[in-house]
Amino acid sequence: MSDLTTVLDSREAIAILDKSNMLGSVESLHKQLSHAWEATEKIEFAPSAKITQVVVAGMGGSALGADVIKSLYKTELDVSFDIVRDYSLPAYVSENTLVILASYSGTTEEIVACAQEAIDKKAQIMVIAAGGTLIELAEKHHWAHYQIDPTYNPSAQPRMAIGYAVFGMICLLGKAGILSLTKAEVDQVAGVIQTTVEASGVEVPQESNPAKLLAYAMYDKRPIFVIAGFLEGAGHVVANQCNENAKAYADYKVIPELNHHLMEGLRFPSSNKSTHVFVLINSALYHPRCQVRMKLTQTIIEANHIETMKLELQAPTKLAQVFETIALVGFAGFYLSMIEGIDPSPIPFVDTFKDELAKVKSM
Repeated sequence: MSDLTTVLDSREAIAILDKSNMLGSVESLHKQLSHAWEATEKIEFAPSAKITQVVVAGMGGSALGADVIKSLYKTELDVSFDIVRDYSLPAYVSENTLVILASYSGTTEEIVACAQEAIDKKAQIMVIAAGGTLIELAEKHHWAHYQIDPTYNPSAQPRMAIGYAVFGMICLLGKAGILSLTKAEVDQVAGVIQTTVEASGVEVPQESNPAKLLAYAMYDKRPIFVIAGFLEGAGHVVANQCNENAKAYADYKVIPELNHHLMEGLRFPSSNKSTHVFVLINSALYHPRCQVRMKLTQTIIEANHIETMKLELQAPTKLAQVFETIALVGFAGFYLSMIEGIDPSPIPFVDTFKDELAKVKSM
């Protein structure tokens, strides 16, 4: 483990490890929101038929925006909303389906395959990408599209473009008449993120820095983020970022589902006591019964002698709490990589896998 004092409190020490400026992406999350809002204002879209389903096709970090939206707007969406992480679209896709093709690179092979299926099924199509094949297809077929200009994602990692992904997709859905978002909401969320950035920044000492305290609690452990309801997508985001940035075997679990089975799996293996930490992310905006469940769940975890840490969200709205969570844990995952002494940006196993897969011809 690196020396916390010399690494986490020093931009110079961080820069030695953080060669691609992942810290810059973490600190610029609030700027991504406003940038996406401004870039999507000029996009035009006229539905060619009534939209009764939305299907988002995306992989890895490029699908995280859809995860956030699906859980966040569950009680507001009046059309079905599915996420495809595969080569094929559902059989029901038709001219009444809006297919959103999401790929940061614009070249993800699964999503390019879905693009052709969407054309064949005569679906209505939108694209979110920074370039590549999907932008070329969008321009060729005159699809409404948001081409991400990643000014505020200096690390160039798709998982760190979550502000672009979420707000870009909300804005596209707004053009289709499915969701709505105001500039006041964008500004409010950006303000919440900025407050979190200021509280979690490098210059804030460990004893009063929630992100550094969380990073230290997660070091050499398996972090399990426990969330509920509208934060389910945010749970996926923070686990994904910890996987890729800190190279940590992090996961997320959802209340109330975990109360129906997972608690019985806490006793074994006996190493759980020393290898796990449960991070319970609580919100006064959860369903009241989920708030009760969160407290009882923490009690049962601790009764099994497993470490817990509780985070109490403070932002005033569900959308703002989603990004409060992402900003705080984004910092913590970054700090964890610094404690481990690694550069958070490279993902060698994922890249090697993709390279080897590209060598194998389709069966």
